[in-house]
Amino acid sequence: MSQNKKIEERGGVLIIFFVALLAIMKVINGSFEKKIVNANNNEVSYSDWYNAKSIKQIMKESERDHLSALLSAGVFDKDKSSKVKEKIEDTKSLIYKYEAEKTEILMGSANIPPSAWVQDLDGEMGKIVGLREWRDISRQLTETVAKIDLGILFLQISLVFGVVGLIIHENPRLQNMFTWLMIGSGFMGIALSLYGYVLSL
Repeated sequence: MSQNKKIEERGGVLIIFFVALLAIMKVINGSFEKKIVNANNNEVSYSDWYNAKSIKQIMKESERDHLSALLSAGVFDKDKSSKVKEKIEDTKSLIYKYEAEKTEILMGSANIPPSAWVQDLDGEMGKIVGLREWRDISRQLTETVAKIDLGILFLQISLVFGVVGLIIHENPRLQNMFTWLMIGSGFMGIALSLYGYVLSL
């Protein structure tokens, strides 16, 4: 078997190998991109949820302050004063409740003691992932996708080198050089893709 034939056969096998890896990496990257969209959607949803609790808390704080000011001014008689005091205490309880709910929505159930769980999710306690955690998940997955994208780019470059190596018949030395460039670029792509995948673990 001639040297050219050996180089071409080796190049052909490597091209098939890198094409298969490229397809796998694209599928994996696609799944990570879907997870990024999900994490971003949850981040927006939890942010809106947190803001809604903040607005409710501010409204109750204003109500408490208003009632306390009226009570201090002596606007109410004794009977009304006792009812206003009860209303102020109820308002304070709601303020504390909203503050605790905000904390759980922000931090996540796993990052606070079970005794501090106050916010349910679909009727279950302790299931809140947390706004900060969704942000971290989104950032981590974005880094993963960026690394795998770079790995895919190197795999694509390796295929270009491989095809060029197969086209060049008359110069075995140049053909061999392109084959080694394909191998180098391919393994660089594999390394970057694996590094990106490890970032997601």
